[in-house]
Amino acid sequence: MGIDCQATVPAPLQEVFDWFARPGALTRLLPPWQPIGVVSEATSLADGRAELSLPAGLRWVAEHDPAGYDPPHRFVDRITRDGWASLPAGLALPWRHEHTFAAVDDTTTRVRDHVETPLPEALLRQMFAYRYRQLADDLAAHRAARDRGTRPMTVAVTGASGLVGTALTAFLSTGGHRVVRLVRREPRRRGERRWDPDAPAADLLRGVDAVVHLAGASIAGRFTDGHKRAVRDSRIGPTRRLATVAAQTSGGPGVFVCASAIGFYGYDRDDEPLDEETGRGGGFLADVVADWEAATTPATGAGIRVVRVRTGIVQSPRGGTLRLMRPLFAAGLGGRVGSGRQWLSWIDIDDLVDVYHLALTDRRLSGAVNAVAPEPVRGADYARTLASVLHRPALLPVPGFGPRLLLGDQGARELATANQRVLPQVLHDIGHRFRHPALDTSLRHQLGHSREHP
Repeated sequence: MGIDCQATVPAPLQEVFDWFARPGALTRLLPPWQPIGVVSEATSLADGRAELSLPAGLRWVAEHDPAGYDPPHRFVDRITRDGWASLPAGLALPWRHEHTFAAVDDTTTRVRDHVETPLPEALLRQMFAYRYRQLADDLAAHRAARDRGTRPMTVAVTGASGLVGTALTAFLSTGGHRVVRLVRREPRRRGERRWDPDAPAADLLRGVDAVVHLAGASIAGRFTDGHKRAVRDSRIGPTRRLATVAAQTSGGPGVFVCASAIGFYGYDRDDEPLDEETGRGGGFLADVVADWEAATTPATGAGIRVVRVRTGIVQSPRGGTLRLMRPLFAAGLGGRVGSGRQWLSWIDIDDLVDVYHLALTDRRLSGAVNAVAPEPVRGADYARTLASVLHRPALLPVPGFGPRLLLGDQGARELATANQRVLPQVLHDIGHRFRHPALDTSLRHQLGHSREHP
């Protein structure tokens, strides 16, 4: 049994093939709604081997076939067995995947995938629809950066193993940039440097062109004194110390991009539109974010371009609120939280990756940037949209006491029922194009319910 899918990508043949050959391609192409993770990527499309994690500790091992390697026109991979964890998939799911590429003209490439497998065709068509959108959008973003004069950079990233860091580092690698992962343990692989948040080494950022600082304890959780202390302490001091190292590194980073949050605006601004010129609001998170952003001052004072990415609620089934809500809604047990009148300012994870990329490569950006979609929604509308995408009802509202039981009164106010109508004014002013400006298209893309079929 076989399946053929194809798409036309607006990029030259060699550019498309090179994208597949770079580290990060598999991570960028793996559908987020599937319970599969990347353990290791192939080091070569000619004869490399990739390993994916499956549920229950199982593995999917794919090896590339040297006989099928014909750059930039073709490469082939097939499932194989390597150890007991890969035996079930290797025995039960035959798989041979032929990737072919043909130039339509100097600026367009036809990508074709032929897979021989017993897996359902409907499952694979959604997967390839996702892959083709990722490929085309990533290539377009990198092309736009090159048009702005961007050249390959060395980018140091903290929090590289988190939800955003995993997506961003893969995106940067496939674009030809060198990623240096700043890790708090001893380095175990090439491209890692040890970073002590309490006392970073003076030469930590030597040879680095840009820094993306994502690390920080999760804000999700009951707002106890210990939790709040962890949220603050993992952000303020480490950011100030990292910014100081950047400032003191001779010939060091020219741009310092720091994660931030729309919590800056406070937890209840009613229907007020909030842009980057809006003053800070009240509450614990507003105080933390204000101090967090101020901690980048050493870099700003040294003449480094600093961008503070105020992020909304990230949409990805791999993490965040969507990961928690998806099983409830899929079971028909979902509904609005509280009154449902609160504004929810969200962003698709791939749009967030684009914002970080833009912060690195577009000199027009500095200071605060709201990383939110241009169409915020009310809580009730979010619930209805998610239920509709999953073909389920949204009939079971979560009463106000539910979040309070889990998060405490303060946590419920500032997280579960926060009311923030945030707008991406800075991005709008420079003409930035969002991949998924509407919630429906974002959720369909992330959850494998696209209406497109390649």
